[in-house]
Amino acid sequence: MNQIDATLPVAVLGAGPVGLAAAAHLRASGLTPLLLEAGAAVGANLDSFRHVRLFSPWRYNVDKAAGRLLEGAGWTMPDPDALPSAGELLDGYLAPLAALPAIADVLHLRHRVSAITRVDADKVKTRGRAESPFLVRAETPDGPRDYLARAVIDATGTWSQPNPLGANGIPAIGEAALAARIAYGMPDVLGAQRARYANKRVLVVGAGHSAAGTLLALAQLAAEHRDTQLVWATRGSQLARVFGGGDADGLPARGQLGQRLQALRDSGQLEMRQSFPIHALQEAHGRITALDADGNSIGGIDEIVCATGARPDLDMTRELRTRHDPWLESTDALAPLIDPNEHSCGSVRPHGHRELAHPETGYYAVGAKSYGRAPNFLLAAGYEQVRSVVAALAGDLAGADDVQLDLPETGVCNTRRVYQQPASSCCTVKAANATCC
Repeated sequence: MNQIDATLPVAVLGAGPVGLAAAAHLRASGLTPLLLEAGAAVGANLDSFRHVRLFSPWRYNVDKAAGRLLEGAGWTMPDPDALPSAGELLDGYLAPLAALPAIADVLHLRHRVSAITRVDADKVKTRGRAESPFLVRAETPDGPRDYLARAVIDATGTWSQPNPLGANGIPAIGEAALAARIAYGMPDVLGAQRARYANKRVLVVGAGHSAAGTLLALAQLAAEHRDTQLVWATRGSQLARVFGGGDADGLPARGQLGQRLQALRDSGQLEMRQSFPIHALQEAHGRITALDADGNSIGGIDEIVCATGARPDLDMTRELRTRHDPWLESTDALAPLIDPNEHSCGSVRPHGHRELAHPETGYYAVGAKSYGRAPNFLLAAGYEQVRSVVAALAGDLAGADDVQLDLPETGVCNTRRVYQQPASSCCTVKAANATCC
């Protein structure tokens, strides 16, 4: 049986924390990475929320293989117990890592992957498929370019694929037309985008930590700009998850976040609209009205922040034989381990290359993309995922199967951020008595 050319690189898609960690592990294992990043610099998604303070200390935000590469070049980790912002993590860790020759020599920026397939084989062809190299097509500043690879580690994440406002999983009627008035994720309300939200009536949609952080930031903005009005809309009626466990929460930052949000709601400083699934948006006289399917409305809106989660881009793998969970869109074998209806971050069992594998031999989705729409991905889980996957690609199956991950039952259930204050939080795991992101 013919084998794929062993001199071909392993394509790593996405140069965020997990993708860069994968490249570092490949280098440590003697394999050559090919690192393709859509953005103009590494960590493009982190850069979009660089204003956010993480609640996990430096010591757990650095992948071990990446840390060893950096330390070999004279890098010193900042105070391991300090809490970095997303921007500090990017500037103090990811950017220096990407500048090392071992990474920089294989890094291609402004290379947005549009498709992954096999050489001379579409999805239907079986004969010789496993021996055919992967073909990765990237849209580059010089036009489309094809790369060959022996395997693919897809760390493209979900952040660039935000869920729409529409409660049915598709954009609300009028959402596209009003795109200039809608921010997805967590805008820099207190910084670069202050003028956009000051003295405006702002609708925040969502019931997760991104929504919580934005609401708290807007409340601070309202204290300085008295005409700022807050409206919080949720699709459901249950808020216990975002309010958290308070003083009983094993993660104090998350507990404090929930307490602050609950206090804000109870203070009367915001208008609360629960069980309000948005069906349509209308604009008249410069103001937006949000409507549900029954015609109930929230009116007089100037700006909207949509914090309803994210989903993976599955289009690029259309010609691969992938198997996804039908509702989470996660890797299929991973779904029972991460279903947010059943699991918190801490109850997610360790998982590695076997759970991440697809029928398409050699293709692995890792990081947030492997979790699909499930919001309980942890950065530390992504680091352990790529360690296991790279060990398997290097032929060390014993090491690949030795997956170790210790997560607290009270771990924050996603890597979505909350605002840059001591009580804000991002993602976390626990090792010994510490937390991490």
